[in-house]
Amino acid sequence: MSILPIRISGDPVLHSPAEPVTVFDDSLRQLVSDMFETMDAAPGVGLAAPQVGVPLRIFVYGYDTDEHGPWRGVVINPELWITPPPAGDPDEELESEGCLSFPGERFPLRRADEAIITGVDLEQNPVELRVDGWRARILQHEYDHLDGYLYVDRLARHERKLVHKITKKMGWGVPGVSWMPGVDHLDD
Repeated sequence: MSILPIRISGDPVLHSPAEPVTVFDDSLRQLVSDMFETMDAAPGVGLAAPQVGVPLRIFVYGYDTDEHGPWRGVVINPELWITPPPAGDPDEELESEGCLSFPGERFPLRRADEAIITGVDLEQNPVELRVDGWRARILQHEYDHLDGYLYVDRLARHERKLVHKITKKMGWGVPGVSWMPGVDHLDD
């Protein structure tokens, strides 16, 4: 296993729709293993293949709570269904999220409270997740990556202006910028 570099906002692989997975082999198993290791080292609660430079429709997730316990897996070639998000502005405390491809920042974003995702696992067995709350947010966030969107692309106008300033200040927004979990210290 190895930790992979995480691409930063502006890399073209993050802003293009990913391709379906068609080959289920040892290289795919290795990619998934490396994605779990990278997600855990970051630390994150999800990681999509485009975030590590692989334009395939696959993501891993891992989240542990007292209420639900450990929740961890992989979804390949997912389809997503959501309830309509509630109207109004997002709650800055309860609805803020961050992203490993826009590290060190969090912004409020309204998401649907319920989500269903279907796809397959590494053995091509069907996967279906029906979740709500924070877990629904994770699935929507990772699914967005597969369609070429970062959560910052969905923010309100005021926050998008701030995102632009941060992107410029940090030297992001160009191809090839990445960081290594466990090595780079982005909060320094």
